[in-house]
Amino acid sequence: MSAAPSHPLGLTFASFAGLGPAAGFTAADWAVDAGYSSFWVAETTGLEAFSTLAAVGAAQPTLSLGTGVLATQLRTPGVTAMGAATLQALHPDQDILLGIGISSPTVVSRWHGAEYGDRPLARMREELTLLRLCLSGEKVDFAGDFHTVKGFRLGVRLGEKRPKIILAALNPLMLKLAGELADGVLLNYLPASHVAWSVEQVRSGGDATVYGYVHVGVTDPEPHRHLARKDLFSYIVVDAYADNFIRAGFADEVAQVRECHAAGNRDAALAAVSDRMVDAIDVLGDAAHVHATVQSYVDAGVDIPVVMPMPWGSERMGVIADTINAAAGRF
Repeated sequence: MSAAPSHPLGLTFASFAGLGPAAGFTAADWAVDAGYSSFWVAETTGLEAFSTLAAVGAAQPTLSLGTGVLATQLRTPGVTAMGAATLQALHPDQDILLGIGISSPTVVSRWHGAEYGDRPLARMREELTLLRLCLSGEKVDFAGDFHTVKGFRLGVRLGEKRPKIILAALNPLMLKLAGELADGVLLNYLPASHVAWSVEQVRSGGDATVYGYVHVGVTDPEPHRHLARKDLFSYIVVDAYADNFIRAGFADEVAQVRECHAAGNRDAALAAVSDRMVDAIDVLGDAAHVHATVQSYVDAGVDIPVVMPMPWGSERMGVIADTINAAAGRF
């Protein structure tokens, strides 16, 4: 066993939340033991984010708690601020990392019946501005294109530490906006080779901390490539992710996948996700390879890598444990 990680590490529950809350508590135990500093959850149709984090934080009070991410259309800025402030009041000494994003029409409209809306950049600029006002504790009167608020005042008493706002971003203008108005930016579904470009866009707006989801798994890659292809396919068909995959060097894969998908040929669409793309984004291999992959994101400019274990194998929790340890250099 080696020493504690040489840089801060986060762990996200996003890839294995389907295994249930007990799996999250167990993984949080392993993460603390391996020296991780934060625990993140996603929110789509499974576990609700704030209640899950409150429970994990009660079990592991040394962990910072992050949402990765909340779809901004599904809560008002005031309700989002209340949820984050509640977590901060429960864990006054820890960072609350309030990750929000513009999400996708599938999540927002198809699954939740809310309006996805247009003008995503303008919507997010207003969201970030109003959310910070709501978290200030001061009286808020605000009239914007998407929200009008009169007399809101956060009723949760907080000390000097307040939730940090993290913007999930992929594309140039949203990355720049994260640098300008957020405390941090969360990158996702990108190879390490595309990090430097992404960080450059963030820095054109400001000095936000760069978090990055790193998809890795200590498992044999060959039997599980079909799972990686399904995973990447589900994002290639989303326009914002497709654009980012193209910029990252996978234009041929994106074009073929989307052409086959439009023709109704799912098998061909999955086959069009190349081994090259799989090996760059959903990285599977032995512990040394996983550790080197996480380090490559740090070397490329990610301040805090957030490990997303790919739980693919006959013993899923074993893969998760091995991945947590490998990312931290414990192998």
